[in-house]
This record gives sequence, C-alpha cells and structure tokens, in this order.
Amino acid sequence: MHEETLLAPEICKFQREIRTIWVHSLVVGSGAAGLNAAIQLVRSGVTDVVIVTEGLDRGTSINAGSDKQTYYKLSLCGDQTDSPLALAETLFAAGSMHGDLALVEAAQSARAFFNLVNLGVRFPQDPYGQFPGYKTDHDPRQRATSVGPYTSQEMCRKLIAEVRRLGIPVFEGRSAVAMLALREGETRCACGIITLNEQGLFEAFLSENTIFAVGGPALLYEASVYPPAQTGGIGIALLAGAKAQNLPESQFGLAATVYRWNVSGTYMQVVPRFVSQGDGGELREFLQEYFPDPGQRASLVFLKGYQWPFDARKVPGGSSMVDILVYYESVVRGRSVYLDYRTNPNEFSFASLSAEARSYLERSGAFQETPLERLRHMNPAAIGVFSEHGIDLAKEPLRIAVCSQHNNGGLAANRWWESLNVKHLFPIGEVNGSHGVARPGGASLNAGQVGGFRAAEFIASSYRDWTVERSRALDEVFRSLAELCHYLTLSRESAISWQSDRAEFQRRMTAAGSHIRRTSQLQEATGEAWRQYQRIRTSGSGFAEKHEALESLRNLHLCFAHAVYLDAIRFALESGVGSRGSAIVVDPAGIRLHEKLPPDWAVVPENPQFRDLVLETIPAPEGYAEHRWVARRPIPKPDTWFETAWAAFGEGKIFEV
Repeated sequence: MHEETLLAPEICKFQREIRTIWVHSLVVGSGAAGLNAAIQLVRSGVTDVVIVTEGLDRGTSINAGSDKQTYYKLSLCGDQTDSPLALAETLFAAGSMHGDLALVEAAQSARAFFNLVNLGVRFPQDPYGQFPGYKTDHDPRQRATSVGPYTSQEMCRKLIAEVRRLGIPVFEGRSAVAMLALREGETRCACGIITLNEQGLFEAFLSENTIFAVGGPALLYEASVYPPAQTGGIGIALLAGAKAQNLPESQFGLAATVYRWNVSGTYMQVVPRFVSQGDGGELREFLQEYFPDPGQRASLVFLKGYQWPFDARKVPGGSSMVDILVYYESVVRGRSVYLDYRTNPNEFSFASLSAEARSYLERSGAFQETPLERLRHMNPAAIGVFSEHGIDLAKEPLRIAVCSQHNNGGLAANRWWESLNVKHLFPIGEVNGSHGVARPGGASLNAGQVGGFRAAEFIASSYRDWTVERSRALDEVFRSLAELCHYLTLSRESAISWQSDRAEFQRRMTAAGSHIRRTSQLQEATGEAWRQYQRIRTSGSGFAEKHEALESLRNLHLCFAHAVYLDAIRFALESGVGSRGSAIVVDPAGIRLHEKLPPDWAVVPENPQFRDLVLETIPAPEGYAEHRWVARRPIPKPDTWFETAWAAFGEGKIFEV
C-alpha cells in the first residue's frame, strides 16, 4: 500500500486535494464475508490488502439476528448420510440457482465452518467432537448450527481479532460513494472506489482487485429489519454497470420494529398471543377471526418458528397465512400488531396442538404456564436480546410487522465469485446474488464465508500482477470526482430534502416490492421510481449542512437501486412467474386466500417453468435496465478420479472459467 495527495479537478469546489491510496486488493465492507476475504488473501500470500468500511460495528453481520444466528453447513454428526452433492441438491431445489454455485457452496461449507471453529467460534460439540445440528427452513437434514442469537456477531468478533493479528490495515469511517471501472473492450475492469470520510472529504482507493462486501439493500425499504447502521451499497455497483441476477427474490418475515430483530425460532415456538390495537386502545386477538379452532391457530404460530420466512407455498392454509393476516391487520386496517408473551392465546391448551408442535415442546421440557416462561426455559438469551435494549417482555407486548430481511438476489458472479461483466470485481456476501428463489436458513452465512475463500484463491492464483494503468485510473478518479461534486452542487440548491427523497423511495419499495405484489401497482411504481431517479440525478437531493452531503450522495445510488429492483420485479411478474419464494402475486383471478378476506385477496399460482431460469439484469446509469431470462446451469458432475483431479489442480486448470 502506498498513498499520495493529488490536486482535485477545478470543478470540485468542495476540496482542493484528494488523498489517494493504492493497494493491490481492496476489501469494501467489514461484515463476516469481507473480513474472511481479507484474512484468506493474506493467508494466500497476497499481503497488500486493505479493508475500507463505514465501521467495524456497522454491518448486518455484527448487528442482526434470526438468519444470522444460524450457520448452515454439511452435516457433521451421527449416521445421517450427507455429501457435497446432496447439499448442493438442497440448495438447488427451490429453483433459479445456478448448479455450479450450489456445488461450490456445498463443497466448501465444511472448510469455511472449521475455519470459524479454529478461530474460536464456539459451535456446540458433543463429548466425541461431533457438531450436532438441527433442521432449518427449506432443509431436509439437520445441517444447521448456532452459538445463540449472536452467532454472526461472534463470527465477526473472531474474524476481527484475526484481521488485527495479521496486521491488515482497516480504514474506518469511510462510505463508498462511487465505483471506479475502466472499459476493457466489451467489458469493464474495476479499479477501486471513491469514498467520503467522516470529515466530509473525498478519498480515492485504487486497486488491482476490488472485493465488494457491502451487504444487502438495507435502506431501500420502509419496513425493514436490517440494522439501522447498515446502509448497503449495491447501487454504486449497479451505477457502474455491474450485472445483477434474481433481484426480485428477497426474503420477508415477522420482526420487532422498536428494536429491529426477527421473531423466529423459539419466539414463535412458545406460542405467544397475537393482538392488535386500534386508535381507541382496545386489544383483540385477530387470528381468531380467521382460525376459530384454537389448536390449529396455535399450531400455525408454532410452525412460524422454523418456517419463519414468508413463503408463497405456505398460503393459503399454511403458516405464512399468519404473515398475511399481520399485514392485513396493520397495513389495510391500520391497527398496531403485537406479540404478548405474558399470557396464553385464548383457549390455548397443549392437548389441542398438532402432534409435531406438542412433541417438540415435550422433548424441550417446555410445558410451562405462559409463553414467557416457556421462552425463558428454552432460550433465555432471546429475552435478553430485548431487555438489553430496554424492552421487558414481562411488562409490555412487542410491536411487530412483516419486514424486509434479506435479498437472495444481487450482483451476478461466476464460480470464483468474480462479476460476470466487470473484471477484477468480486461481490461476496449478501450483495452477491448466488441464492435462488429460496434457501435454507443460515445458508447466507455459509455463502459469505465460501465467497471469501473463492475470491482470495482466484486472486492469489490469477490476479497477482499489477495491470492497472496509473494514468487511466487517475483519469477515472477525476472524472468520477467531477460528477460527484457537480451532483453535490445541484443538491445544495435542491428544493426537496434528502430526508423527503429517501422516505419517498422507501415507502414505494415497501408498498410495491415487498411480499405482497400486484402487477398494476408495480407498473405504476416503476415509472415513479425512474422519474424520481432522473429528478435526483439532474437536480440533486437537497442538504443544508456539510455533514449531510453523504446522505445526499447515498440517495443517488439508493434511488437508482430501488428503481432497478422494482423494474426487475415488474418484469418478472409480467413474464408470468407467479407467486414464489417470499412473495405472492395478488390478483382477483387467482386462488382466494381466505373466505374472511375480501374476494380480491387471491393469489396467482407459481409457474414452475421459471425454476429452471435465472433473471439477469443489466442496469444503465442513464435510467433504465435490461432484463432477460437465462437457463440456470445444472449441478456439475465432474470427474473426481483422484489422479485426474490431482493433475488438474497442480496445473492450475481449476481456475479456468
């Protein structure tokens, strides 16, 4: 790493000089995926590595629960048969996932898991050194494990300790505001980023390789369970023309809203009481209106524990009807919805539960009198999560909503996690769209760790040399800086504040792009989204104080991202994909959801033919996106004869793509 100070172009009225840092391999983001990538680069012999981050304590991995409390891997306990191919088939099963990516994530899962074990993450073992597992959603085997509600946080702490032990430089307090990319014929080649630091100054990080680990699109939705500190940066890659895939395939579910935390697992398995409150203050158990049988009602709530994500296959009549009814009660009827752990639901009895629910609670010794007592018995840390943030479940109900939680889609990359159309760019973690329509809970943590290994190995084997031309890279810095400064000049004069702009696209994204989707609404919302982006692009997003400049710059790439996402969702619905994954398409001509809901609440069935296709999206900063369906690649059946594999590995043929 070396740095220099350069004079900024004359058009930049915001600063006279720009600090420029040159580094061989740049890691943008410091969640579990980015941290592991930096570590694996150094272990692979690439020592010129830098991490740039908003803060080591800012990302989803170190702040979130639910999906981030479960780590998914190859089964490593007992006599249950498993193999990389069997795990790949599970990942591949839901549809729209490339088979080679599924096989890589499966084959590398044990390696990634044991790396964390060796770093000190205390995944539970039995007396014989086996690692017991449990079933998670979309998983036929007991492959999941956990260290409690803070699994990903503990992963980050151990990874941060290793980063520090290895002496990897970390630049905190930097927010990426533009991606630098050079044209190389028909493709682009990443060469770094522009950041804005906490002093409000631009800096340029120029690199041979850019590992992009900025997490999911956290700020796009109004109803979101992403930690408030997590912003997401996929928009700067989309503005640079990076290809994306499966953007419509997000994950939604029930979550607390005062302190953002998914209410999955034992939060549901103890069968709390669902109540709603109107302006008059009256409380009512609204699930009774739709499920008068108390045993059925309580059993559906129980199932939400490990069927937590909203799932189109589980409506009508399944556990995801609970999410529908929470949405209808809160959004349509305008009532606040809560979980109350202090008393049982009306007419609750253990005897009336389904055999599955009753057996689970019996084996767990969870026949205590109230939901809170059952929760304290099975998972006291779940109570602690809220008490640490001033919420006492023994004294007050917990407000909830159906929230955005994870994007299964993202940037498109090959089996070494390199972008399909921007060379030397490696999107890893949630920003990489390796998942399909659905995935087992916790598979995202595995995918992020595997991506770090893959990117580091490929860079170490194929991208060690420095090929970026200094003059061209600096020209790109000055061009990008001039655009950013021009945008900020417009923003200072804009009549619409960045707060209003952000609230507008967040409301639109939640209304049209969440788990309830309507074709006509999406068509209208997409047009509005592109118009807002064009206005922000040409007129700015207003700010008054210097420290607000970053929020204005964020709005540019966030608004562009939300328009690209909505456009992709619209295209998918118009293609006839139907209801799948964590979203349903509502249309009066569909299958009615429930006799107590209005007749127009009917769902369009999934068209299963699209499971064998992947939706690719190529965005353009001018304000449009192109979409196309491509056949998903099958799971490879490679020649695993040892002598052949040994020779190919020794000759470096495994890195050919």
